[in-house]
Amino acid sequence: MKKICFVCLGNIVRSPLAEAIFNQKLVQIGLTDKYVVDSAAIGDWHVGERPDQRMRRVAARKGLVYDHRGRQIRKSDFEAFDLIVAMDRDNRSALYQMTRGSTEQQKIRLLREFDPQGGPNVAVPDPYYGGLDGFDEVYRIIERSVEGLLAALEDGELDFESE
Repeated sequence: MKKICFVCLGNIVRSPLAEAIFNQKLVQIGLTDKYVVDSAAIGDWHVGERPDQRMRRVAARKGLVYDHRGRQIRKSDFEAFDLIVAMDRDNRSALYQMTRGSTEQQKIRLLREFDPQGGPNVAVPDPYYGGLDGFDEVYRIIERSVEGLLAALEDGELDFESE
């Protein structure tokens, strides 16, 4: 099984949403036995908390209900996961600083690399301090990006070995 961890700043908006959408897509296409998915935070501010209620509300309107509990990324995650997907460049930089070298750094990617409207250095914006429309936009971005990531994995564009 391939193991993927999505990472954002607090693990209450973007990364748990990416985890939930990825898992939903796996159920829809019958690939739940092929991937293990989790999410985590750079910081420890929201450890143990449920995802932001605004994002849960947006997701519920789209038929997605999720109830992840926030956790902070650990150094052991770089061994446990095959792919670590950051939501923005700051998250990616913080993850790089946690690694023990290039082998672990090669596991880190930005989610919007897989978004047809994104690019190699494009971030998933953090809607936390904005209005509800920002949460809607982030949902659409993450959904597109997750679909692109899953396609890249299934097409063999991302080739990595499970530990």
